[in-house]
Amino acid sequence: MMISVASGKGGTGKTTVAVNLALSLENERVQLLDCDVEEPNAHIFLSLTEKEVNPVYTTVPIFDKLKCNFCGECSRFCQFNAIFVIGENPEKGVKGDVIHFPELCHGCMGCMLVCPNDAINEGQRIIGEIAKGKGDNGIDLVYGTLNIGEAMAVPLVRAVKREIRDEGTVIIDSPPGTSCPVIASVKDSDYCILVTEPTPFGLYDLKIAVEVLRKLEIPFGVVINRSGIGDSGVYDYCKEEAIEILLEIPYMREIAVDYSHGMPFVTQRSEWRSRFLDLFKKITEVDK
Repeated sequence: MMISVASGKGGTGKTTVAVNLALSLENERVQLLDCDVEEPNAHIFLSLTEKEVNPVYTTVPIFDKLKCNFCGECSRFCQFNAIFVIGENPEKGVKGDVIHFPELCHGCMGCMLVCPNDAINEGQRIIGEIAKGKGDNGIDLVYGTLNIGEAMAVPLVRAVKREIRDEGTVIIDSPPGTSCPVIASVKDSDYCILVTEPTPFGLYDLKIAVEVLRKLEIPFGVVINRSGIGDSGVYDYCKEEAIEILLEIPYMREIAVDYSHGMPFVTQRSEWRSRFLDLFKKITEVDK
């Protein structure tokens, strides 16, 4: 079963929920994927052993300027403005040239298909890395780290998800928001846990996330973190939309202290392990 953990905004507690849920499933074979590749932090809460790190590549075009006649077909085809072609003008002494912006390139290689002179070949460049290892409680952890300055996280998210195994329970810690990296992370999930906080900001972003998941037709429920602050807006919305509230995590100093020390609170407070097991049971019943 694949369970993704997402939210409409950052800082709601996605990693908190993902890690504590994974640690609570003692009798399950658990794989935790941290797909928040711009800011992975699940590994902070798990003592990794046997860590393996590998680079991740994306496809990019390589231009053979000896074959190129600078017609501009590749530039016109590219929907992401990743290619700029300067046409030749011998009368004005202008030499043709092709300028490629790899940070904007989506690696579709459509430019290679439309080139009339076979002047474009397929190349690769490193965009980040994937780390794999075993963490506390025998959890298999996989996380990606995007190189600084890279504009697109989706290729690395997909690379992390290619590490998903066929058996056991897979928990995916998604990036914040509702943009392309989030869609790539939650795609094909059996269930999605939406983590929010009971504030006007939390409600606004929760509504956006709910709309996305409904379009993707992924079953979901809500975990309310830091309950006890804010107002009743999130509760009223969930009631109106018939959205199940799976769990409430109170606004407690003790939990915050555990978090600041890098300690998942289910390891410090045994009663929370049973609460996360109840949450998991609710999810599996929906999947049936």
